[in-house]
Amino acid sequence: MSKNTTSFAIFEALWEAGVTVCFVNVGSDHPSVIEAILRGKKERPNEWPRFITCPSEITAISMADGYARVTGKPQAVIVHVDVGTQALGQGLHNASVGRVPVFIFAGMCPYTESGELTGSRTEYMHWLQEAPDQKGIVRQYCRYTGEIRTGLNAKQTVARAIQFAESAPKGPVYVASAREDLAETINVPLSLQQQQWGPIGPGALPEEALRAVTAALVEAERPLIITGYSGRDRRTQEQLVALADMVPGLRVYDTGGSDVCFPFSHPASQGFSLSTDDCTRDADMILLLDCDVPWIPSNNPPSREAQIFHIDVDPLNERIPVSFFPAHGRWRADCYTALKQILGYLTQDKILQKQLSAPDFEGRRTSLVDAHQARLRNIESRVRFRLGDQQELDASNIGYVLRQTLPADTTYVVEAVTCAQFLYDQIQPDRPGSWINCGATGIGWSNGAALGVKMALSDKYHDEKEASGDLPDLVVQVVGDGSLMCAAPSSAFWVAQKYKIPVLTIVLNNGGWKAPRNSTKLVYPDGLNQSATEDELNISFRPSPNYAALAEAAAGSDIKRGSDGWMKGVRVDTVGALKAELRKASSRVQETGKGMLIEVLMQ
Repeated sequence: MSKNTTSFAIFEALWEAGVTVCFVNVGSDHPSVIEAILRGKKERPNEWPRFITCPSEITAISMADGYARVTGKPQAVIVHVDVGTQALGQGLHNASVGRVPVFIFAGMCPYTESGELTGSRTEYMHWLQEAPDQKGIVRQYCRYTGEIRTGLNAKQTVARAIQFAESAPKGPVYVASAREDLAETINVPLSLQQQQWGPIGPGALPEEALRAVTAALVEAERPLIITGYSGRDRRTQEQLVALADMVPGLRVYDTGGSDVCFPFSHPASQGFSLSTDDCTRDADMILLLDCDVPWIPSNNPPSREAQIFHIDVDPLNERIPVSFFPAHGRWRADCYTALKQILGYLTQDKILQKQLSAPDFEGRRTSLVDAHQARLRNIESRVRFRLGDQQELDASNIGYVLRQTLPADTTYVVEAVTCAQFLYDQIQPDRPGSWINCGATGIGWSNGAALGVKMALSDKYHDEKEASGDLPDLVVQVVGDGSLMCAAPSSAFWVAQKYKIPVLTIVLNNGGWKAPRNSTKLVYPDGLNQSATEDELNISFRPSPNYAALAEAAAGSDIKRGSDGWMKGVRVDTVGALKAELRKASSRVQETGKGMLIEVLMQ
């Protein structure tokens, strides 16, 4: 037993639970937190989290989000009282909707005024930052909200919160504590038995569901699987490929784009779009796997005769009040586990195997290959005459040049809203984890998420890369100018330089937000929006900021003296210029470990 403060016990508990990084934005509620951080660094430097200073809370939570996308494990975000909690903003939405585990800790205002306890009020703001219900600010976005009122159960509270964060559907959790409680001196046990605090294990399909789903897949003439988050477990793609190979004619459509759920090059792939593909219309059997929005009912609904089944860790979409997608059967199950069950059943059932050997299945396989080849030709036609060095840039030829120029093992962190589908079609990701999109709608996510992804890849694969002599993974953030501007880009660039997190950022500068025009047109196709200018619609960013210069300035590069600082920013407006800068960027980011931003001026 040893005497510690509650604050020290919190960080000890985080470390014991596997949290290795804390993204911090500290304030006046954190004196004992700061003391605990300093003590841990001094006394146990090899058994204490790393601390990353984040000038903006949105950078902090987005970095933790990106880190968890790679590892599946939550890291910690430290913010101050109500104002720091509110500043998490869209990052909290992104982690919640995107099913990403994040542990958030916030201080609270002192509750004593006159020095009655250590941590009592000492500054002006302590009367102004006390929200009537601070946890209520985030409760509807979190899997768990808790408060530490005594250090005696601080470790249990941390462990319980992380249990919720890691249990499907994964998501953010929030724990708060007041200054007096954080400063409490306590005797704490050395550690909890972590094996007693694990997340809920994966669920499986019941026998009758397994029979029904497997038989329906084989007996359907136009079966379709619609995915959303299934690729988050990177083992799942292999199971889906095996199933598509075993059931000729089965198609797989990705509506989330947040992970590589299925390889683009496979003939069964219908690619990615935000639930608008017409493949949903002619399917006579649909299996939904970890999918929130399988189609847009007013645009591409399935046939009324289609048989629909839904397997998901959250098949009721419990956090979405209006969600009326029909299904003939829903089961709360882990997709990887369920697919293994389906494959096993399909392999062992002699009747189903005999059905699959029928001649018409081979015809379905051939038809699927032909359709896939036609789709690839259509995608190629978008860039066929747009690859000359002097050609102007659009989403399609940018995506094509990225795929042709950058290393095959590049990881793309993409937040390009109206350009995302065109980029996906040209980059054509196959490898699990090679394309990471937000999966939610709070723009500005990728500024910090790309840094978190790079940190996680470095932490996870550093020893392997070093031993083999391979170059470090190249992480490329592809972001629209509207998204870049929405979440403290200067904070993210500064953090990248401060902690030497080399990422290549591609800014697609098309002069503002394009999505609001598209949204208005869908509702008012003959409205005033048709002839309105972007300025009239209030979506224009022109005259455009110089994002290349902004990146250099934010990262502390000495532009005035023309030195090659840690961050380099350039602007391009033709295919040839983009190719040239990408070749330089790949070398700069991977070999010298420096950051680079290429601002692409689009037509």
